[in-house]
Amino acid sequence: MSMTEQRGEQHPRIMVTEQDLERLRTVIDTSADARSIAAAEALEAELGRALVVAPTEVPPDVVTMNSRVVYLDEQSNQTREVTLSYPREASVAEGRVSVLAPIGAALLGLSVGQAIDWPLPGGNHKRLRIVAVPYQPEAAGHFNL
Repeated sequence: MSMTEQRGEQHPRIMVTEQDLERLRTVIDTSADARSIAAAEALEAELGRALVVAPTEVPPDVVTMNSRVVYLDEQSNQTREVTLSYPREASVAEGRVSVLAPIGAALLGLSVGQAIDWPLPGGNHKRLRIVAVPYQPEAAGHFNL
């Protein structure tokens, strides 16, 4: 990782599986309302710079779809554990954050130790650092989630 990436001055390299990429392109293509379209465009930009790998080749510390991830909000110094979900499965009450939510899109493809500065609605930014990936479907051999 370059010093520039460590300081968060640019987005770190992310990794996505071929299966997640295919499913996420469908999510992007079916985004209808204005808020979803903006989120989909941000997600599409992230996917455009991603390293795409086979599900069996993704390291176990990378955040993939349906992963449980612990991240640190560096501004508030708070950690939170969420499951990265497709929009139809998202549930605040269950800690399932949509990949089309700003935080969800930011987490996708990062690995433990990586941080990202991510724009939020209203011109604010969050700096998030991945602390742990307690569950990743691919590492558990769950390839059909």
